[in-house]
Amino acid sequence: MIRLHRIRLGVSLSSLVFASVVVSQRAGGEPVVVAPAPQHGAAEPRAASHDVGRGHIPARGPAAVHVVRDHAPSPVLRDRPGHPEAPHVHVENDRWIGHDMGPHDARLHLDHPWEHGRFGGGIGPSHIWRMHGGGRDRFELDGFFFRVAPFEYDYVNDWLWDSDDIVLYLDPDHVGWYLGYNVRLGTYVHLMYLGG
Repeated sequence: MIRLHRIRLGVSLSSLVFASVVVSQRAGGEPVVVAPAPQHGAAEPRAASHDVGRGHIPARGPAAVHVVRDHAPSPVLRDRPGHPEAPHVHVENDRWIGHDMGPHDARLHLDHPWEHGRFGGGIGPSHIWRMHGGGRDRFELDGFFFRVAPFEYDYVNDWLWDSDDIVLYLDPDHVGWYLGYNVRLGTYVHLMYLGG
């Protein structure tokens, strides 16, 4: 009988620990699955480092880069062992890794910024958006549509387009671009608003 109670207690504790690792709280108190199992046909999600992703939401977007350069440097993205080879944000200090190229990055120059209008929904840490399908060329956030900058396609291979939560920030260096931060992974990419 004692052995049966120990087994039940072990199973209960294991379930509790698993639940505390998998579930985090959304800003409004609604539970959000942080590390869901991949869906059929989806890329296998990479394991997040303990100090990147895991439900953390940066308090603010990146600061503008004030260094004048003739050309954009190649960003160092994997700044620590276990960190992704993608633009990401550190949990402990909200440092935006990979956002140091400044306003002279020709890849982000737009002849017609805001050609589809400006995003009228909420921006910043108090506005968490659930993706509702699509892919890197066009995806939906509650009736609003965005696309990933083509040169950053490789950074979104492990995004779950129908269930990941993202937070949008304005890019302070590139007019017409938003930064889409993936809450589960702690990575971000440049997004163009396509309208709603």
